[in-house]
Amino acid sequence: MAKPLTDQERKKQISVRGLAGVENVADLKTNFNRHLHFTLVKDRNVATKRDYYFALANTVRDHLVGRWIRTQQHYYEKDPKRVYYLSLEFYMGRTLQNTMVNLALENACDEATYQLLAHSCFLDSMASLGLAAYGYGIRYEFGIFNQKIVNGWQVEEADDWLRYGNPWEKARPEYMRPVHFYGRVEHTAEGVKWVDTQVVLALPYDTPVPGYRNNIVNTMRLWSAKAPCDFNLKDFNVGGYIQAVLDRNLAENISRVLYPNDNFFEGKELRLKQEYFVVAATLQDIVRRFKASKFGSTEFVRMDLSTLPNKVAIQLNDTHPALAIPELMRILVDLEKLTWEKAWDIVVRTCAYTNHTVLPEALERWPVDLFQNLLPRHLEIIYEINRRHLERISKLYPGDTDRMRRMSLIEEGDVKKINMAHLCIVGSHAVNGVARIHSEIIKNTVFKDFYDVDPQKFQNKTNGITPRRWLVMCNPGLAEVIAERIGEDFVRDLDQLKKLEEFLNDEAFIRDVAKIKQENKLKFAAHLEEHYKVKINPNSMFDVQVKRIHEYKRQLLNCLHIITLYNRIKKEPSKSWVPRTIMIGGKAAPGYHTAKMIIKLITSIGDIVNNDPVVGDRLKVIFLENYRVTLAEKVVPAADLSEQISTAGTEASGTGNMKFMLNGALTIGTMDGANVEMAEEAGEENLFIFGMRVDDVEAMDKKGYDAVSYYNKIPELKQAIDQISGGFFSPSQPDLFKDLVKMLMHHDRFKVFADYEDYIKCQEKVSQLYKNPKEWTRKVIHNIAGSGKFSSDRTISQYAREIWGMEPSLEKIAAPDDPR
Repeated sequence: MAKPLTDQERKKQISVRGLAGVENVADLKTNFNRHLHFTLVKDRNVATKRDYYFALANTVRDHLVGRWIRTQQHYYEKDPKRVYYLSLEFYMGRTLQNTMVNLALENACDEATYQLLAHSCFLDSMASLGLAAYGYGIRYEFGIFNQKIVNGWQVEEADDWLRYGNPWEKARPEYMRPVHFYGRVEHTAEGVKWVDTQVVLALPYDTPVPGYRNNIVNTMRLWSAKAPCDFNLKDFNVGGYIQAVLDRNLAENISRVLYPNDNFFEGKELRLKQEYFVVAATLQDIVRRFKASKFGSTEFVRMDLSTLPNKVAIQLNDTHPALAIPELMRILVDLEKLTWEKAWDIVVRTCAYTNHTVLPEALERWPVDLFQNLLPRHLEIIYEINRRHLERISKLYPGDTDRMRRMSLIEEGDVKKINMAHLCIVGSHAVNGVARIHSEIIKNTVFKDFYDVDPQKFQNKTNGITPRRWLVMCNPGLAEVIAERIGEDFVRDLDQLKKLEEFLNDEAFIRDVAKIKQENKLKFAAHLEEHYKVKINPNSMFDVQVKRIHEYKRQLLNCLHIITLYNRIKKEPSKSWVPRTIMIGGKAAPGYHTAKMIIKLITSIGDIVNNDPVVGDRLKVIFLENYRVTLAEKVVPAADLSEQISTAGTEASGTGNMKFMLNGALTIGTMDGANVEMAEEAGEENLFIFGMRVDDVEAMDKKGYDAVSYYNKIPELKQAIDQISGGFFSPSQPDLFKDLVKMLMHHDRFKVFADYEDYIKCQEKVSQLYKNPKEWTRKVIHNIAGSGKFSSDRTISQYAREIWGMEPSLEKIAAPDDPR
């Protein structure tokens, strides 16, 4: 019997098919050895994993650089419209392997160790679709914290990800830009001046983002804060030199640490500084690039900014970069001396806003006083935007003061605040949600007043994931089995997966898909044994819920199912139970007490269940510590069941649900976020849908949600809640979970008990189907075949055509060594 291929061999096979001889393997090996020799510390003869990693990364980067330079030359010559994607965070992942997949280099590089730098799926797709695109953000010194679980509690550790350097980035000091804070505003005969400011320098670091085998390499530019040389050195004369140098840290703190964004707005001055810092530096860069001459030409320089919207699209990813709107107004009115009307027209036609949440506590509302101190000129501009906006509303709805209050950019109250979502809507030509149901909720409830006035602005752009990372790279076995049946064009055109429907009754294909899943489970079981010291049954159902820990994502509903299952097994130990390994992972925001208690509850339930000899390996509960992209790449291909159980109407979209679907897990979920469209694409009968719909939730809100009535009416629910509150899972601290229970009984906005009964029944259907492997795998194939819509290539094509006014292209540009 032939030995199964390793993941590495599979990746090579996918890459080699039709690409043999494309790369000069000998040259690459020489280059690798040269880098390894250079990387090695001279007094150390043995290369470490890190030495190999850096040598390989540098070899691959060499290969990228020529394409990167040629892409930028290509953009200068063609002068296309450019899109600027502004985000305060790009999610982390492995740069090296992603780059090798996109460059078809795996056949030449034998070993890949892994790395941790940010590329979002969107940047990958923009490059793959030939769009002239730039991602802009902050180069945080410390990324999202590392999570340790100590005695069942989350403990945060700093993620010092730049400790050993980062071979992918290139510092660009020649494009350093000043960013101003504080100061005061002077209204003079020559115009408005913002004076006596404190300056912080923004130093850009560029990272290449390669498209999929088209020789296009776009740029992600992240800004790092640097104090100017004279920062506070006026203190030098009075002997405060040491203190002045130490104070430089205050300026550089701006890019020190990422705020863990967890759908909860924290009005901290440092966060507002970060938001303005990235916007101010980026807009200077955008205007500079817009004005720059075409490549090779000296006589043509664009000075008239009235054509900016024809050449520039700015996408505001959430409200965090909302300050781009008043900042661009400041540049156009104060510096470029345009009239307010002309400047405003340019701003609105250039900017577009993506909304990511409907939770009221997540919407940014900045105190006016903080603005007055930190960004006095921007406050004046926002007031003027609001004055003109309300003037228009009062003309449309004479005498409707309540509507004007609801639609104002300034919220009156104990503390006057600026509503940043309202600023984004008023200052953009397009506003989109990230799943169809989410976009409808925005129009019908959260921003209904704005939709009534400007319905043409509102759109939907359902999120997507890149098939390069989330199939070819993380699940090469499945990618290979699919490529054998339908060819490999699906990697850049995921809709082709529909062809798999022809194989729904193909015994060999069903067997192959099931076999790959089992291999992935065995690998993940070995990983868990090595890292968690827990032995699990690889034949059990891998039931997975991985996402940020938050009340609306309802990890508590999952906990109640675990306890119910545990109680049932204890009651009838001799019954034939479908074995399950339930895995929950995710980070709680450091200041979010309830989320931290939820983690403690999960780990405490695990302690009892996993050590109960009556239960044995029929039920295991594992909390996946420090869940992040690199762990996701292991768990997603191994999962049988994906839990997407948020209260209907609360999840904007989700992308984890799409990753699991593409990798052959079945979904148990509510009709929320992108689950709705997944059920449409794969057929609702091929998902396990349960619970209230959005209308049911709204009806319940009107009538009032009475959790206690469910508690009294459902014996298994009552038993589970009594066990939690009575200390069954925390014998040494019986009152530990009293507050969680109190919240569930009396203040649960997310109605866990209301969906409990339907969820438990749905889980019984899951177990029933799992007993029939062939039928289970058929549903899996339906899901994979239906996941084409959820490619980020489709998402970005829609953004390009419907918001940015750009046309995607699959055209390749010449490689650096090709004649042009």
